[in-house]
Amino acid sequence: MADDLRTRESLRRKALWTLSHLMPGDPMAAEILDVLDGIEDQEQVELNRHPPILDIDVIRKTVLIERYSSGISIVREASIPQPWRERFLQASIGSTRLVDGLYAHDWEKFLSEWQAEMKRLDAHRGARRARQL
Repeated sequence: MADDLRTRESLRRKALWTLSHLMPGDPMAAEILDVLDGIEDQEQVELNRHPPILDIDVIRKTVLIERYSSGISIVREASIPQPWRERFLQASIGSTRLVDGLYAHDWEKFLSEWQAEMKRLDAHRGARRARQL
């Protein structure tokens, strides 16, 4: 299941990055939206078997940020429940981290970016629905 999650979140990440370069209503977005719809369909099947925390406000409150005496704040990878951990790791490929954990500012930035991406995705889906009318 971990490989399925990793593959799915990698595909989602690539699709979201590609979508971010397109304006809502761009015909090139249709194929990407189909990919994202397929990912969400897969996710719904898994929700019935293993319900994860999907609400971003709940996840923001759930993950503990630890402050070191040096002033650096971290998030321990193991404290981030799936699928959020894999989403964050996919979005953070190439980022630096500490041995003890991930930089808390990277985690907070990811959550903010995720919300912006979901708004952008909604705008693309709204434009698709408007075109279908």
